[in-house]
Amino acid sequence: MLSEIEAEAYLEQIAKSGCILGLESMQRLMAELKDVHNNIPYIHVAGTNGKGSVCAMISSILMETGLRVGTYTSPAVFDRKEQYQINHVPLSGEEFAALISEVKQACERISARGYNHPTVFEVETAAAFLYFFQNNCQIAVLETGMGGKTDATNIIEKPLVSVLTSISIDHRKFLGDTIEQIAKVKAGIIKKNCPVVAVKPRQLQVGEVLENVCNEKHAVLTYAEAELAEDIQLFGAGEKPSCLKDEVQDLNRSDEQTESIVLSFQYKKIGKISLSMAGIYQVENAICAIETVEILRASGFKISDDQIRQGLQKAHWEGRFSVLCQEPLFVMDGAHNEDAAEKLMQTLKMGFTNDKIIYIIGVLADKEHKKMLETMLPLAQSVFTVTPKNPRAMDGQALAQEAALYHQKVMYCSNIEEAIDRALQCARQEKSMILAFGSLSYLGELREAFKEKRHDR
Repeated sequence: MLSEIEAEAYLEQIAKSGCILGLESMQRLMAELKDVHNNIPYIHVAGTNGKGSVCAMISSILMETGLRVGTYTSPAVFDRKEQYQINHVPLSGEEFAALISEVKQACERISARGYNHPTVFEVETAAAFLYFFQNNCQIAVLETGMGGKTDATNIIEKPLVSVLTSISIDHRKFLGDTIEQIAKVKAGIIKKNCPVVAVKPRQLQVGEVLENVCNEKHAVLTYAEAELAEDIQLFGAGEKPSCLKDEVQDLNRSDEQTESIVLSFQYKKIGKISLSMAGIYQVENAICAIETVEILRASGFKISDDQIRQGLQKAHWEGRFSVLCQEPLFVMDGAHNEDAAEKLMQTLKMGFTNDKIIYIIGVLADKEHKKMLETMLPLAQSVFTVTPKNPRAMDGQALAQEAALYHQKVMYCSNIEEAIDRALQCARQEKSMILAFGSLSYLGELREAFKEKRHDR
């Protein structure tokens, strides 16, 4: 059996072969693993932004009912093992090594018969199916990769619910240049006679695509409408000391606990909802999760209103307006495209307009970084740019030059530690908050660097 280090090295090696769309290879791999994926009911989630948050919310609600819930998300943000969870507990290093070893052996048998080796995402996804089967999960929540129709997770044939979060322009190289093309790929998870929940699109073209596909598949479509949320409030921005001080989240997965910012709203018969996932964009994600659960209730799942409320309150998805510390307020968010930046800006305008805000930004070169900067920089006091440790990263110096077109106080930092030091120094001098955002790929490095600094003090 591979060691954990060897398993990681194996995945890194096959990742170099790139991405090949289509289900034939995945079907061959799962057949080699005795099609274990057919033994578990699934909720399947696709979209551009919000997939991970919606998965976390649905899983948390289902856990409240006592079910054994598997959750598979991608890409890995902080640790590859966190992609695989059962009742929100990531698999261990030993379990990870054993799973990857078993899937690797299946891949080798396939290659010996003359077929191409499965891609890294196919291997990771097969490992998820195997993990949930071996651990007797009663239900699993699957997040697609970047696509839908040809995504490796789309091998499942009859999900309990197909869920589509907000859809916007992203991954043009693989999904298409227009919003309609991208929506068609995402809508590929819709199956014949299976119910669908979708965040109500802002673009008419996306709505038309979803409705046409649902009509073709005889799939009943339910829209999750954020506009139906009432009395939206944001607590915990420092200026509101009475905000639910007893609600604490272990955001750093360590012994250090920090208060989360709390978002609350009213929704239909469920009543008041409180979220520790506090970005304003989480309102539409929570409503998407609620409407998904409503379909499960209608099909016979016993899920009470209180379990929905408790599940949403406990749900956590790190890297989405996550609080690293309160003094000074230091938040990180994985906003990495124009749509996510606009939603992050809405959060800032709602709860932080009285704050001076220092940005730390790192992005990937293939993202809509110019539009992100144009959207986000008007609220910045100062900006520090970095280069994420990712082959697709945009050089931080080039990013600084680009950001300087929209803001006067921009500085490039050669590493994350320098950016954190400078941001903290400015925040303490100016009584500012810090917001790190951009590529998800550097948030793990940022979090660990910040934790090291707190430990050293």
